[in-house]
Amino acid sequence: MKTYDVVIVGGGHNGLVAAAYLGKAGLKVCVLERRGIVGGASITEEVWPGYKVSVAAYTMVMLQPKIMIDLDLRRHGIEVLEGGPSFQPFEDGRSLVFWPDVARMAEEIRKFSAADAEAYPRFVAHMDRLMPHIRRLLFETPVDPTTGRIKDLAKALRLAWRFRSIGRQAYDIWDLLTLSAHDYLKRWFESDQMLTAYGSYASGSAGYISPKTPGSAYVLARPLMRDPNTAAGPGGLVRGGMGAVTQALLKAATEAGVEVITNRPVAKIDIEAGRARGVILEGGERIAANVVAVNAHAKHLYLKMIDRQWLDDDIVAAAKRMRTDSIAFKINVAASALPRWKAYDSRRLNDPDPGSITLAENSDELEDAFFSARNGEMAKRPYLWIVTPTAVDPSLAPPGQHILNIMGGHVPYQLKGREWDEAAREELFQIVMRQICRYAPGFDQAVTHRQILTPKDIEAQFALPGGHVHHGEMSIDQVFFRRPVARYADYRTPVKSLYLCSASAHPGGGVSGVPGHNAAREILKDLGRRMG
Repeated sequence: MKTYDVVIVGGGHNGLVAAAYLGKAGLKVCVLERRGIVGGASITEEVWPGYKVSVAAYTMVMLQPKIMIDLDLRRHGIEVLEGGPSFQPFEDGRSLVFWPDVARMAEEIRKFSAADAEAYPRFVAHMDRLMPHIRRLLFETPVDPTTGRIKDLAKALRLAWRFRSIGRQAYDIWDLLTLSAHDYLKRWFESDQMLTAYGSYASGSAGYISPKTPGSAYVLARPLMRDPNTAAGPGGLVRGGMGAVTQALLKAATEAGVEVITNRPVAKIDIEAGRARGVILEGGERIAANVVAVNAHAKHLYLKMIDRQWLDDDIVAAAKRMRTDSIAFKINVAASALPRWKAYDSRRLNDPDPGSITLAENSDELEDAFFSARNGEMAKRPYLWIVTPTAVDPSLAPPGQHILNIMGGHVPYQLKGREWDEAAREELFQIVMRQICRYAPGFDQAVTHRQILTPKDIEAQFALPGGHVHHGEMSIDQVFFRRPVARYADYRTPVKSLYLCSASAHPGGGVSGVPGHNAAREILKDLGRRMG
């Protein structure tokens, strides 16, 4: 029987990242993907004839430059397209355009508050001081500070030493992890428009949090976690959609000698004497390997793929406790025209069309929407984040046609007193159309096709418990050395030679590639090899 050095379960982006690094290190690696295509939630599919849709993930804002450079992903096909700035309209006709130039953005803010305009450069400088430390933290392997073992204490001390330059900024990072987005932003801004514009990011984090939920401030850092000033270039919309990202990773992996096999769902980890010896497919076939890395949700790994005899009760209980229910949904639409945003009409002659659009009117609406979802109801005015990829990549749709990717917040995983049937999906679609038409009247008449993904649809299609696109809430108790479960946050598991390389591990969700990178590093370390 053929034996691989490493078998990776799941061909999503983190699995492909891990495979490429391990292949480059000279290991014989096999990736097993349950679906007919690789990519996980980073895929481009022809949902309707002639329309190539980024079904789930839809913009490359977090894929780390180190990984792009190490794996030469631009040569393998990633091309980021230059689009217009982000835009947020308000019903009174005013709007915010999020210019990358600090001085220009400050003047944009001045129409709402002179004090906020003066504070904005200080806010940017503050976040710029924090981000190098946070970006470094992404690539750290979490330590277990509770074992009392000398080697673990030494790891903790080495981690502290590497971050010795952080100084007083440690307090600011702690606040970023523990405060609400609303309270954190109020240190700089007074206008509700600014508190809404930046606080609304917390509403798009998928979990049951709002801008006023303690711990939601960390979301403010997510758009900044990718350094745009490297040889990898900036992030943004990718030519060909998000499937181009995972196709580039597939090319990098196969170039490194990795074997990728689709339509091979894995049922169980094959374990002998407490050590992973391979995997057992759903059809009963066994594939042998010296190491197994799982790019699937931690709940699937601990509750379905590992026989119970190999796990302590506390590990099983911790996996069950992971908070994974989502309030986020995704709607993809095809349309004969792009929305014409009323608040953008006065800018249209001088400024480029917006690259992404945020719809959130004020703080009260965001809170009302959050409480609706928490009470099992669809919010009547949900937060929406919209991108229009065909504005910069017409090849994604037939000539003259367009695609909108709409990520929304504030619908529950489980509706109160009803199911997510076709009537409920239609109700959600009409809610979203009304929300868009508040700011772009008549757009609903341009829609020709729609794909509606509720949290339950996301769960079913992408094997994500609760439909949580980030594999679970990223609150203070579910990050770093508590992710996915205490004592096993270092990509290892209670089973020897079995590792976790998915977004269930540090640093969590988003198309960053970091869990795959870090897991590959730990595998190579345990095998006595170095990552190239």
